[in-house]
Amino acid sequence: MISSREYGSYSWELLVTVDHQHEEVQKEFLLQVTGDLHIGGLMLKLVEQIKIPQDWSDYAFWWEQKKCWLLKTHWTLDKCGVQADAKLFFTTQHKMLRLRLPNMKTVRLKVSFSSVVFKAVSDICKILNIRRSEELSLLKQSEDALKKKKKKDKNSKEPVTEDILNLCDSPVSSGLSGGPGLYSKTMTPTYDPLSGTPASSTITWFSDSPLTEQNCNILAFSHPNCSPETLAEMYQPRTLADKAKLNAGWLDSSRSLMEQGILEDDQLLLRFKYYTFFDLNPKYDAVRINQIYEQARWAILLEEIDCTEEEMLIFAALQAYHVSKLSLSSETQDFTCESEVDEVEAALSNLEVTLEGGNTSNILEDITDIPKLADNLRLVRPRKLSLKTIKPYWFVFKDTSVSYFKNKESAQGEPIEKLNLKGCEVVPDVNVAAKKFGIKLLIPVADGMNEVYLRCENENQYARWMAACVLASKGKTMADSSYHPEVHKILSFLKMKNWTMSPQAVSDPESIDMNPECFVSLRYTKKYKSKQLAARILEAHQNVSQMPLVEAKLRFIQAWQSLPEFGLSYYIVRFKGSKKDDVLGVSYNRLIRIDIATGDPITTWRFSNMKQWNVNWEIRQVAIEFDQNVSIAFTCLSADCKIIHEYIGGYIFLSTRSKDQNETLDEELFHKLTGGQE
Repeated sequence: MISSREYGSYSWELLVTVDHQHEEVQKEFLLQVTGDLHIGGLMLKLVEQIKIPQDWSDYAFWWEQKKCWLLKTHWTLDKCGVQADAKLFFTTQHKMLRLRLPNMKTVRLKVSFSSVVFKAVSDICKILNIRRSEELSLLKQSEDALKKKKKKDKNSKEPVTEDILNLCDSPVSSGLSGGPGLYSKTMTPTYDPLSGTPASSTITWFSDSPLTEQNCNILAFSHPNCSPETLAEMYQPRTLADKAKLNAGWLDSSRSLMEQGILEDDQLLLRFKYYTFFDLNPKYDAVRINQIYEQARWAILLEEIDCTEEEMLIFAALQAYHVSKLSLSSETQDFTCESEVDEVEAALSNLEVTLEGGNTSNILEDITDIPKLADNLRLVRPRKLSLKTIKPYWFVFKDTSVSYFKNKESAQGEPIEKLNLKGCEVVPDVNVAAKKFGIKLLIPVADGMNEVYLRCENENQYARWMAACVLASKGKTMADSSYHPEVHKILSFLKMKNWTMSPQAVSDPESIDMNPECFVSLRYTKKYKSKQLAARILEAHQNVSQMPLVEAKLRFIQAWQSLPEFGLSYYIVRFKGSKKDDVLGVSYNRLIRIDIATGDPITTWRFSNMKQWNVNWEIRQVAIEFDQNVSIAFTCLSADCKIIHEYIGGYIFLSTRSKDQNETLDEELFHKLTGGQE
């Protein structure tokens, strides 16, 4: 036995604040502890002193000064570094969070504030029935957007009441382990590919899901657009610098919400961060497809991504079609037992499609024969001090290079010039109405980018050459299995653009219940009158009017993916040795240095040529080494360098995914590539 005097020399008092709802019970407790007491023992000691009979299993210690959770219950206070001056907060790990989804709907649900964000997003996606959670993350709204919202609320005469979908009864959000979710591949499809309606039988199978049939409709169907006045009040980036601000708020995937200053009932944005939508399947991805469609739609309406007038009208036509389809949804949706697909039959049908291999003769042909293109095209070279020079040449496309000759007869000799397209930027330069089919090539050279334009004669020629250029830029040849689907995709997009005036379709735009200003960005509502816009949207609508609902959404997503700026996230950086700021565009396969004043690309670096990258955390500098002794270093000015580091590692991680794998992710590899050592 030791005396009380000796005991006092080894022990000390620790102040712990308990987060509970019992007003009659005190919240602050002084505990007599020693350094060798482990965290689990401290919990037991505290609960015994509180004397409130309740479930404490979701509670853990939050160390306010250090901004960290004490989750390793076998660690001692000495090992954690906890001393008498520490202030510990005993609180729940799962708390309420408001999430603004891509479709601008807000959901309220319980989320783990102690798990790293990567795991928290995975749990959120299980609740919302979104597969491939690794493509999404949480984003803090930009300060400019918040300022505009506050100004709008201030000017509003009526108090703003937000329509919030409450999903707090979810088993996953209550801290329990979630079931397989609605998207399990062994179950019946959640999406009818023909009518585009969620299959109600699936809802009843998963009774533990918070997504009732009504809630599933809210997330899986697009809803009527907001008014032009509401659109005008929303934040719209005007410059590249404004677009860079949109990407500054991504949360660190390797740290918890609480560690990043997020409080209970705060609002965050749930967004697709990585633009590589893997294994998109209408049978299982009702909510996922709709949310991708909505993110694309709002990016176009708010001009977060640039598009031509012709493209804007196509997007508007697809949106208008959705609205007209939805207005009849009560008649077309049939949730009766008669329309439901037998679960076992559906699972077997999908298995048959999954196991069905490609044509073996085609595979053999891909291996043994590399196709080439040869045709008459016109070459356009911009001159700085004179007009463009446009000359016809005989072009030959083989492997990943384009060579051109004076004429077809001289093709056996040496070419005038050979252009290696590996690593180049390929930008469409098309106006279907004006019969202009151009391909803009920005080819990396030692001092920047060499700009070359190819002009094609017609749609078919353009589709073949454009697809070849796109694949060559990624280091692939026309023998690759993705060549023919790429040609088909380009042709289908051109077909949507190629509409003709139909007197019947546009004779009376007012007869159609459509507010055209809801479907285009503000730039076009200022340029055209309402009747003119309605007529032009209805013209474009003729080419898409027969599409099923799901196909129209997928076409919209494909058209979005075809835009030159698709998938680029912008950051303002200062390159080592440079005296001015530049913009860095981060995409799924490359980095682009862009002139901040003109918006012109200066240099492109492909991830496929990257040897290694690292971060100097002391000076917050990212350094990257590429093949051929090319190295770059930059500091990020518009955001923390950890965000760019995570983007690069995240895209490399996503490139390792395979359809042969099951849907479980190597979380350890993700954190190894994105976490960093701060």
